[in-house]
Amino acid sequence: MNCRRCGSPLRKPGDYCLSCDTANCESVVIDFRTDRATLTMLGFEPEHLSDDFDPTSLVLGETTVTTIPDDGEQTAPVQLRNFAGRVADEVRRKRPETVYAAGERDPLREARAQLHYEFYRVPDDDPVGAVLARRGEPALEVVETPPEAKIGGSHSTLIGERTGMKAILTAAEHPHVKKVIPGPIDAGGSGSRTGLRAKVTRADEHGNVRLLLRDGSSVQENRVVTTAGDRETGERVRDDLNDVLQESGFGEGGRR
Repeated sequence: MNCRRCGSPLRKPGDYCLSCDTANCESVVIDFRTDRATLTMLGFEPEHLSDDFDPTSLVLGETTVTTIPDDGEQTAPVQLRNFAGRVADEVRRKRPETVYAAGERDPLREARAQLHYEFYRVPDDDPVGAVLARRGEPALEVVETPPEAKIGGSHSTLIGERTGMKAILTAAEHPHVKKVIPGPIDAGGSGSRTGLRAKVTRADEHGNVRLLLRDGSSVQENRVVTTAGDRETGERVRDDLNDVLQESGFGEGGRR
């Protein structure tokens, strides 16, 4: 493949061109499996689309990163980190605008932690098809405000104290979250589980969601204002927030 701007040959499909500082890959779709990860590079749409435009023509190529699964108590984390690191290195070669991922959760989480791009989970059955189906959707606004500055409202008390604040800040760090407004605490529940858990509810018609914090019998509903403008795009943000909370140990299976 050659650079779309200067025509210089690229070592791999979708590589960033160092000769003229040009990105050739708009997004990367990663399909994680236990023993491999398949990266599919997608190019930029032409400015003027014909009626018979085939979205599959955006596929620039694929790269596969393989690994040998390891279940050793001490060696498995190293294998996982190295596997995800090699995948992350391939993504950095492209400098894409967005990364989409599907498949095995552990390597996906580790790769996400090593990358600093917009990162979304997509359905496992056909991740490339799911991304191509989103083609043409407007990109969501990215909020650059520090997480601490996104927290507001009249209720300053959080259940779980410092742990609750960490969960709130985890949500506030998301690039498509504008504001988190803590709500009142309901201590009249009947829950018996210990440890703080967090879950994001379905988006409303404006794309905003609710972050529920539970700690024993106490429940707090916190309003989360997002940059999504409707329920469908709000659901994408909701899914991503729940994934981030799960990965940070605040999900339903968390132990914090």
